[in-house]
Amino acid sequence: MIAKASQRIVWAAVSQRAQARYISASSLRCADGVVPPVQAVPVSATPVYSNSQATVEARPAVTSTYTGSSPPPPPPRPKRSRARKWVVRTARTTLVVILGTTTYVIYRSWSNRHPPQQLDYDPTKKRLVVLGNGWASTSFLKGIDTTDYNVTVVSPRNFFLFTPLLPSVTVGTVDARSILEPTRFITRHKARSVEVYEGEAESVDPVNKTVTFSDTSKVQGEIEVTTIPYDELVYAVGAENNTFGIPGVSEHACFLKEIQDAEKIRKKLMDCIETATFKDQPDSEIDRLLHMVVVGGGPTGVEYAAELHDFLVEDLQNWYPEIAGRVKITLVEALPSVLPMFSKQLIDYTTSSMQGNKIDVLTRTMVKKVEAKKLVALDANKNPIEIPYGLLVWATGNTARPVTKSLMNALGEPQKGKRGLAVDEFMKVAGADSIWALGDCTQTPYAPTAQAASQQGQYLARIFNDLAKRSRIEAALSEAQTARDSARAEKLQREFAKASKTLPFHYSHQGSLAYIGSEKAIADVPFGNGTISTGGFATMLFWRSAYASQLFSLRNRTLVLTDWVKTKVLGRDVSRN
Repeated sequence: MIAKASQRIVWAAVSQRAQARYISASSLRCADGVVPPVQAVPVSATPVYSNSQATVEARPAVTSTYTGSSPPPPPPRPKRSRARKWVVRTARTTLVVILGTTTYVIYRSWSNRHPPQQLDYDPTKKRLVVLGNGWASTSFLKGIDTTDYNVTVVSPRNFFLFTPLLPSVTVGTVDARSILEPTRFITRHKARSVEVYEGEAESVDPVNKTVTFSDTSKVQGEIEVTTIPYDELVYAVGAENNTFGIPGVSEHACFLKEIQDAEKIRKKLMDCIETATFKDQPDSEIDRLLHMVVVGGGPTGVEYAAELHDFLVEDLQNWYPEIAGRVKITLVEALPSVLPMFSKQLIDYTTSSMQGNKIDVLTRTMVKKVEAKKLVALDANKNPIEIPYGLLVWATGNTARPVTKSLMNALGEPQKGKRGLAVDEFMKVAGADSIWALGDCTQTPYAPTAQAASQQGQYLARIFNDLAKRSRIEAALSEAQTARDSARAEKLQREFAKASKTLPFHYSHQGSLAYIGSEKAIADVPFGNGTISTGGFATMLFWRSAYASQLFSLRNRTLVLTDWVKTKVLGRDVSRN
């Protein structure tokens, strides 16, 4: 009986639904059109059982009224709030940026790791020899069109070093390899193959146009010294640290110019700290070992003192609490103030900030002698003082390298300066044919900075590209004149005249930046006819973004940014290798 009742329920539901659908879909035809639709009252298929027997009654359900032949419109969607719309748009934009950035990084990384095929050596092209791979040379290599030249690079190191971040390497804020760019990462992406030799230039013969260089690596083969000819020479060997003839500097001080200098400073710093914690060490010796002295108040010296302070506050206090409070930092400068290239407002701000960080700033103090455990100097009143130290970092000016002095002597009268090679307004060496000089090895009215050297390299690359273009136009003009093609010859003459207009080098100062510790930096940035001077945390973010943008490759940018995040989250490494 129950089964039959269930069957009746199903059939009743089906027939009610069919009836409702039929009535709503049908229409009665009249003379003037369609009769308005009839209201359909479907019967619910829900059974109602009595107590006596399983009977089913049909119960009216919700009445659906149709006013037209089409089904009723859906209810309106609820309006989104402005906050929700903003969240959705932001999420979509963020997703697009992430996907686009990821795609760009993957593509650039793949293309950088897979250099294209290059043209072979062409004996009909000039041989262009580049000495060095610093700021000037690397900028030149990136800009030169090797289609027109056979380029050879000779340098004692096979990488470019991003020197502005070198102080950060001394305490582990940035890893050493993060600021190195192998030279072959640049030369392998040029149109024509570039020869790269790791060797140090010994001499330049301007008469016979040859360069002699030697292999200075620890592993050497049968050939240790060799000589190569050149048609054009780009001389950019840089400079070396100036000790000003002060005895003991070369023997006892640490310089900060090369990557090995930064690694040496880091190792000696940890040596001083570990030796100071040695059992039963006398207090006087602990104070000496934990006294870090920096000589030189320029950007390098100030930034190293700032990085050392951050290392002390953010890391040493956690892992060496017994001695962290006894570490002392002293900055010695012979001039009346530190950072003389900045505005007075920023000089005062830097001095005040460093003093607030408990960094002693000794201006008008001249070092006279350096010994193994102390240095002797004259203070502002010309009184002799002794400063004991555990670590001494020498970050003063530059002087010419021996090979540069040898070239200056070979050129004779046109080279009377002492700081470096004299060049004309087109960066050509005075008294020499086919020799061009760039960077710190030159004597120019511009400060020996990375900014100036980089602009010089870019300028000289344009000069060489224009010279090659001029030669091509001249050859085409000769052919046109031979063929008596007057129209083409006239056009080529105009192009040749345009290519022959060579403008002298003009240095464009883009501003000065320096990190002064405690997540603060200073900046002098040209704006209009004046200069914007600023300092603080926001300037530190600008300082980092500027340096990150100046790195030569995506690889370097990624590594440096990762190092900054890693240092902030995980801290610096205090192990001694």
